[in-house]
Formats: sequence, structure tokens, C-alpha cells
Amino acid sequence: MLPKKFQGTPELEEETPLLCDGGTPRTETPLPITQIVVLLLCQIAEPITYLSINPYINQLVSELPIVGGDERKVGYYAGFIVSLYFAAEAVTVLQWSRLSDKVGRKPVLLCGLLGTIVSSILFGLSRSFSALVLSRCLHGMLNGNIGVMKSMMAELTDETNMARGFSLIPVTWAVGSTVGPFIGGVLSRPQDRWPNVFSHPFWGEYPYFLPCLATAAYALLLSILAAIFLKETVSNDQVNSDPPQVGEGEILDGPVKDQERLLPLRALLTRPVVVSIANYCMISLLDIIARSLIPLVWSTSVEFGGLGMSPASIGLWTSGYGVLNGIFQFIALPRFVGRFGPRGIFIACIVLFFPLYIIFPLESLALHQSSLNPNRAARLLMTLQLSVATFANMGLGVIFMYISSAAPNKRSLGATNGAAQMMVSIQRAIGPAAATSLFAFSLENSIFGGNLVYVVLLALVWVGLGVAVQLPRGMWKHNERNL
Repeated sequence: MLPKKFQGTPELEEETPLLCDGGTPRTETPLPITQIVVLLLCQIAEPITYLSINPYINQLVSELPIVGGDERKVGYYAGFIVSLYFAAEAVTVLQWSRLSDKVGRKPVLLCGLLGTIVSSILFGLSRSFSALVLSRCLHGMLNGNIGVMKSMMAELTDETNMARGFSLIPVTWAVGSTVGPFIGGVLSRPQDRWPNVFSHPFWGEYPYFLPCLATAAYALLLSILAAIFLKETVSNDQVNSDPPQVGEGEILDGPVKDQERLLPLRALLTRPVVVSIANYCMISLLDIIARSLIPLVWSTSVEFGGLGMSPASIGLWTSGYGVLNGIFQFIALPRFVGRFGPRGIFIACIVLFFPLYIIFPLESLALHQSSLNPNRAARLLMTLQLSVATFANMGLGVIFMYISSAAPNKRSLGATNGAAQMMVSIQRAIGPAAATSLFAFSLENSIFGGNLVYVVLLALVWVGLGVAVQLPRGMWKHNERNL
């Protein structure tokens, strides 16, 4: 029920229920469409750039002298390259987010897009392992956009349309999951596909430059679009002010103007922030491991426990998954959250990683022992696996809402999202390298028939469940933020 002090007034606290007196649902505030669209288009640049290398990264690594022609070693180096982006991002993302609290979101966002352009071009021109490492590190260090964009989404929405707004963030990853792998799979090695068009020796020397050029061109287009149309969400008074610092142990419970002060890092570490970030880390770790293993397992030779698929086939499959995932997140997430609550949905999403991981060895088993058409059986399992991943992805949209509601005050929203993204970047740096290396280790030593990696991952899901049950049933309240 709506508290009496708010009845008949338009001013509502963030924790106010979405029901008016008498149980009538409050009207959802329309989203600012133009700003949301430009913001989401900018956000798509990250998953496109990150995921575009997945269809060809294993083939690219196998062509480097560092593996010595041993296909079983590809997983070590491919996972290392994938993880470097997040390792470098972890070093700088908090600084970028805190800078956006001071100077505004838009300047930081444009800097991140510029970093994407430069690093993508350098990656496409890299023909040695060290060059690949340097370009990925540069990309991660210059891109602090993900935390900034989540802060902007929180500032563009209110309590009535937050679920709708944050449901669009997984959609951007879904679109990136569609466009990125498609670009990487179709545009890699263009001289082999279209020899009459790409006949210059340059394309033979740099067979993976074209997909990198395409992602850089998209980032350039979006930087121009954002510079013209995107509006700053941090007010001029906040950007131009230099508020007094607050002591490390001081809790802000004074006038409203005190609630807008920038907080030091230690003051951000309240229980709601810590619990929300811990859950973000767990679901991101489980998700990035799945995203890394899918192209690796699918591209590995059948004799080594994989499916022996080509980069183009992997790109088409993951692109199709991206389309369906994006549609599902936008339509289903607000309805599921409204029906079952954010906590119930998040816990269910963690549970879904059990079948998602179990399907990996079943796919290989189907190719070897299926009494039906082996290829058809494997394709059915692949379809089931991607369907499960689609439902599990709802957990990301839910946890974004928890993190935004956990921020101690509005002025620290960027720092809170930055701290969350820093910890998740560390997890995402560890996850792909650890999972792909464990996959390679399991194959080389034939532990549990090469399935040791999946035993470890199932144990990790249990840990995720233990963390998930710490979340409240609804969003964090103001009086819970400093507990």
C-alpha cells in the first residue's frame, strides 16, 4: 500500500511499491526512447567487438607458431587472449566510472568508443601472439563504457519502468551475440570466400582484418551519433560542483544535498552493494565460461571430444541464438520479474547452468553413440543448450537492477556500477582462461574421459546458488543500504 505521506503527491521514494491505494497498479512511465536507443546502440559496440573474434580465434591461434601444430594446446592460448580484455578492463573500469561521476557520462562514453576503434584496427593487423596480447589489453584499458552505460540507464528510468529499461541491456548482448559472431564468421579469411574481390596480397597476409575493420567502423559511426544526439544524464550542477569529501565511516543521513556528495570507495562497500556485486560476479562467471566453451567445444575435432564445426557454422548458430535471445529478454524479463519477483527469477537462472554444462559431453556422446542420425542428435542438443542459455540470461538483467538500487546515493551510482564491473571483469578474465585451459588439460590427461572440466563447473554452480539466496525478495530499500 502507498504510505500516507505520499498519497495525493507525485513525489515517490525509490522503495515505494508500484501499487496505489486500493491495489491499483501504478502507470508505467514511458521510456525516453531516443536516449535509450542511442545508449543501447553504443552499448552494442562492446559485445560486437568482444564476440566477433569467437568464431575464428581458435583457428587464428592454431596458425601461430606458438602452438607448434598441436591442436590440443589451442585452448590455452585462445582462452588467454579472450581473458586479457577483461583483465585490462578490471584495472581501469572503476576509474572511468568514478570519473563519469565527476565530469559526466558522455565524455567517458566517447573515449571508450574511440578506444574500441583503435584497438580493433590493431587486433586485425596483429600477426604474432605478443601483438594480439597488446591490442586486447589496450581495448580493455580504454573501454570503461559498460559501467557508465548502466549508470545512464538507471538515471533514464524510474521505479515504474526500471525492469523494462534494464531488460534491454541483455538485449544489447543478444544483438551483439548475433552481429558479432556473424561478422567474425562470415568476414574472416575473405580471400578464401571471395577471391575475385579480395585479390590483393594484403588479405592473404591479414586474413582476419576485415571483421576487425567492420567492428571499428561501427564504433566510429556510433561515436558520431552519440556526440550529436546523446544527452548528458549527470546535471551541470553535479558536474561543476566540488562537494566536500565524506569521512570513511560516516553515513549520509542528513539533508538531501548531503546525499549527493561523492563517497570514497570504502563508503560504497555496504552489505547491499557487496551482496549484489557477489551475485553479479557469479552469474557473469558462469555465463562467460559457457560463452567461451561453446565455440571451443564446437570447433574441436570430433576425435578430441568436440563437434568439428567450421568458424562459419559456429558464427551462424550463435548469431541465430543472439536473435532469439534478444527477443526473449525484451518480452519475457519484465513479465517474469513482475510475476515471480527478481529473487526467484535470479535463483532459477543460476539453476539452469546445471543442464547447460551437462549438455556439452552429451553432444560429443551423441556423435559417437547415437542410434539415430548422429548429426541430427547433436544439433538437437545444441538447440536445447542455446535455449537453456536464453532463459539463464535473464539473471543478468535482474542483477543490474539490484546493483543500481544498492547504490548508497545518486552521486555514487557510477562508482557503484564501476566497482561491480571491476570485480566482474576480474571474473571474466579468469573464467575463459581457466575453463578453456581445464578443457585442454582434461583432454590431454583423459581425466574422467576428458570431462573433468564439467565436473568442476557443476560444483561452481552450487557455489553460485549459495550466493544467490542472500538477495532480498525485492530491490534494496534506502534503510537497508548502510546495513
